[in-house]
Amino acid sequence: MEILQSQRVELMVGVAVALVAIGAGTAYYFHLSNKKPKGCLDPESFKEFKLVKRTQLSHNVAKFRFSLPTPDSVVGLPIGQHMSCRGKDSQGEDVIKPYTPTTLDSDIGYFELVIKMYPQGRMSHHFREMCEGDYLAVKGPKGRFKYQPGQVRAFGMLAGGTGIAPMFQVTRAILENPKDKTNVHLIYANVTYEDILLKEELDNLASNFPSRFTVYYVLNQPPEVWDGGVGFVSKEMIQAHCPAPAPDIQILRCGPPPMNKAMAAHLDALRYTPQMQFQF
Repeated sequence: MEILQSQRVELMVGVAVALVAIGAGTAYYFHLSNKKPKGCLDPESFKEFKLVKRTQLSHNVAKFRFSLPTPDSVVGLPIGQHMSCRGKDSQGEDVIKPYTPTTLDSDIGYFELVIKMYPQGRMSHHFREMCEGDYLAVKGPKGRFKYQPGQVRAFGMLAGGTGIAPMFQVTRAILENPKDKTNVHLIYANVTYEDILLKEELDNLASNFPSRFTVYYVLNQPPEVWDGGVGFVSKEMIQAHCPAPAPDIQILRCGPPPMNKAMAAHLDALRYTPQMQFQF
């Protein structure tokens, strides 16, 4: 009888210890999950990151994946901000240019850049010459855009060419956050169909979030069969595909300088106030 009572006591103590251990482990898990990891970037000094995968997307566009120091590391780039990348041009001279990753801090252990390499581009030369195993010097975060979930009811986005990068990053962050109910309306302009970057990813977002994200493609030289916009982005296109002027909306724009200038003029004519506009 004494032996049985002793076994019961030992069993109860064992269960209690196990429950304490589980409780402590759960608390530690929530502490880790709620603790925001420190980013890998330095705003003052360049740091080097290894190119681990290069994927050619077209004749002049490639996706570059760079590894971070550990599999659990994050870049630490605020939504909508960019990094400065340093490389060498064809003459061996240093060149620095800003780029926005297409990845977020939810993509741990690496970051990706989708780069369009222009024939005469100085930084384009550096990326064109990069091979897996090479290193890229990066500094950041940089940029004026600061996003908080729910800060506006809706975004209109006017992007041209490689200006899609910050738009894609912001859109992903909004749609992948179950607590963020912001709607996004994107107009994306390019010269030809082949110039459209991240089309598969954008179409997937539009398919997965049909009530919250729309994308309208505009081509200057469309193919014979084409149901998108033709020519340059017009005031009428903005009226049809972007939220109307209101205190709780904002129109973001990012593209080549002539496009940015034209879009600013369109938005002013449509009575979007300066507070309703932001240019990356």
